[in-house]
Amino acid sequence: MIENFESKLNEYADLLIKIGLNVQKGQLINIRSSVESADFARLCVKKAYEAGCSDIIIDWRDDFTDRQRYLYADDSVFDSFPQWKTEQLDYIASNKGAVLSIYATDPEALNAVDPDRISRYSKAKGNGMKNFYAAQMANEFPWCIGSVPIPSWAKKVFPDLSESDAMEALWNAIFKTVRISGDGSSIKLWKEHIENTARLCDKLNSYNFKYLHYKNSIGTDFICELPEEHIWLGGAEKTKGGIPFVANMPTEEIFTAPKKDGINGVIVSSKPLCIDGSVVEGIRFVVKDGKIVNAQADKGESVLQKAITVDEGASYFGEIALVPFDSPISDMNIIFYNTLFDENASCHMAFGEAYPCIKNSDNMSREELEERGLNYSITHEDFMIGTRDLSIVGIDHSGNEVEIFKNGNFAV
Repeated sequence: MIENFESKLNEYADLLIKIGLNVQKGQLINIRSSVESADFARLCVKKAYEAGCSDIIIDWRDDFTDRQRYLYADDSVFDSFPQWKTEQLDYIASNKGAVLSIYATDPEALNAVDPDRISRYSKAKGNGMKNFYAAQMANEFPWCIGSVPIPSWAKKVFPDLSESDAMEALWNAIFKTVRISGDGSSIKLWKEHIENTARLCDKLNSYNFKYLHYKNSIGTDFICELPEEHIWLGGAEKTKGGIPFVANMPTEEIFTAPKKDGINGVIVSSKPLCIDGSVVEGIRFVVKDGKIVNAQADKGESVLQKAITVDEGASYFGEIALVPFDSPISDMNIIFYNTLFDENASCHMAFGEAYPCIKNSDNMSREELEERGLNYSITHEDFMIGTRDLSIVGIDHSGNEVEIFKNGNFAV
């Protein structure tokens, strides 16, 4: 039995609504949740209305019905995305609605499903949501991703425990990652965490690096060029209207965008990647002029191949992120099989769409951002590359070298 469970739940919902989304009076809210997480989603609905939102649009999803659809639906449905969904998403974005995703899913819900169906629908969905995704990546509206346990996920993380014990263990782990101990201090702790992260971002920005060189013992060895006037971000972000929000809860990362054609070398994953309802392990990319020219995986390679070919930009990179090996989530020594948590336990990268990590990007068009070297895609998938011995050396425009990471941790 989790001590003070109900008070922790209430504190968590408050945290997502007040710090994650930072709900404003009269704001439209979109909450997305699995049906298994309905009780927590309803608590978030209550908190959002108490915070003064105008209305809430709920979107439910279900692993079982998703799997049945991919297995048995008419093949034609995977090449289109419903127009009414596009219109709903565009309505939310145009009204600056805040979007909360309560991400909880079986990591292997789509095992043995035809990867071609998944890939085709990912492409159709990405095209149908492209305007919404563009607005989200540009922070036109606040958005936040949080998570709560469901039995299938909990058993994957803790296979040796009973279902009830696995659920309790995962709840405790999640509460720890989001700084909830039951004493009501989480909002204060998050504000301090945001301030500390901002100071480290300022320090990295002061170096104005041109290149980063990554290397470790599992085979990662690549050079990454950064765009001119790139910026490092982390902790809280701001909408174009100036409203602060936290996109991921938890978050331990500091990130920027690489130059699209500026990565060369070998990139090897250090943790499993859960993508499209399957687990992919042992990823190895060979990259030339920013493009993945060879992709292999020890498990789930066909899923990976489909993921990096949904469009041209999917085979390029959109994010590099720094997370120390000795960090709160990493120190728990748990593989969560959920990117929200695993990416915040490890340095990582993302293939696909780039965040606009460029000075004065609010005033730039997509075409201008692409000219500055940022990648465009309908996908954005994070995978983990951090290890205990990871070395990252920054090289500035004068050729001076600065050790950013040594033995997996910040050296600056």
